[in-house]
Amino acid sequence: MAITNNLRIIMAKKKIDSVSELMLITHLSRNALNKLYHDEDIDTVKLGTLIKLCDSLNVPLSELLEYTPEENSTH
Repeated sequence: MAITNNLRIIMAKKKIDSVSELMLITHLSRNALNKLYHDEDIDTVKLGTLIKLCDSLNVPLSELLEYTPEENSTH
């Protein structure tokens, strides 16, 4: 399973320079945002946090995170 995290790309497009600025926009905790920003423990980020982030940035969840399933060699 591969999850591509596009938070930094979205922040750059929207000219958001730091996690601190993102905190002001989203009203989310630094801890939650740091997990995504630094691409650490993404699987522990709550869905509600992701939805609030997407709503605040006006992007769909599929733009924030892209999931690519592993190819299964035993079809």
